[in-house]
Amino acid sequence: MAELLTDDQVTEALGRLAQWRQDGDAIIRIVELGSFPEAIQAVNRIAEIAENDNHHPDIDIRWRTLTFRCSTHSAGGITALDVTLAGEIDGVLELLGQPSE
Repeated sequence: MAELLTDDQVTEALGRLAQWRQDGDAIIRIVELGSFPEAIQAVNRIAEIAENDNHHPDIDIRWRTLTFRCSTHSAGGITALDVTLAGEIDGVLELLGQPSE
């Protein structure tokens, strides 16, 4: 099982993930894409990555606004798996013209 990150480790990770913030036992990023199809394209690509990693974010879709929430439910909070997934999400969003900084 993945180990929870300490508060200092979460803070350090968020220093590298400029668009993410901590929200309780998760890290979240909200992004607005150019269109609904573009938002769904992002979700589909991120779903492929998450399935490959066997670690899945919670995703809220509101028209073209996406909210990504990463937390390791089995560990009860934020782990290195969440930080890695957040970085992968940033990579997909950068390809769609959404800066990560």
